[in-house]
Amino acid sequence: MARRERDRPRGRGESPPARSADRARRTTRNRQVNIASTLRRRVRRRVSRRTGTGGAFGLASTRRAAILALVVCALALSVAVPLRTYFTQQAEMTEAAELRGRLEQERGELEQRRDQLSDPAHIEAEARRRLRYVRPGETPYIVQLPAEQREQAADSADQQPEQQDAPWFARLWRSITGGEE
Repeated sequence: MARRERDRPRGRGESPPARSADRARRTTRNRQVNIASTLRRRVRRRVSRRTGTGGAFGLASTRRAAILALVVCALALSVAVPLRTYFTQQAEMTEAAELRGRLEQERGELEQRRDQLSDPAHIEAEARRRLRYVRPGETPYIVQLPAEQREQAADSADQQPEQQDAPWFARLWRSITGGEE
C-alpha cells in the first residue's frame, strides 16, 4: 500500500516527473525575480549616492544638518535654564553670606555697646559729657569764648555744610582767593 500511494499521481492528476519540472520552473522564476529586485535596489543606491539624496533615514544632507541644528538648539535651551538658575542662586548665596557677615559684625558692636551701657562708670561719664551733670560738691567750669570768636566759630560751622555742598571747582576757587566768591 505504501508503494501505491507513492506512485499515484497527486494534485491535478500529474505524474511525479511533471511536478518536478513545474517546481523547477517556479524556482527559476523566483530566482529571476530575486535577481531583478536585487539589481533594482543596487541601481537605486547608486543613483541616490550620485544625486545626494537618501543618506541617513532617507534625508538629504541639508535636511540632516537642519535637524541636527534643531536638536542642538533644543539641548542648549534645555540646559540654559537650569544653568541660569544655578548661577542666580550662587549669587544670592554670596550676597546672603556677605549680609550675614555684616549683621554678625553689627551684632558684636551692639553687644559691646550693651556691655558698656550696663557699666555704671560709663553711664556716669556719658552723663557728665552729654548732660553736663556734676556730683554734689564739684564745681563745674564752662569756658566761654569772646564774642568775636564765638561769631567766627558759628559762621565757620554754618559755612562748612555749604562748602561741602559746593562743587569742587567752587571750593578750589575759595581756597585760592581766601574764602571770597
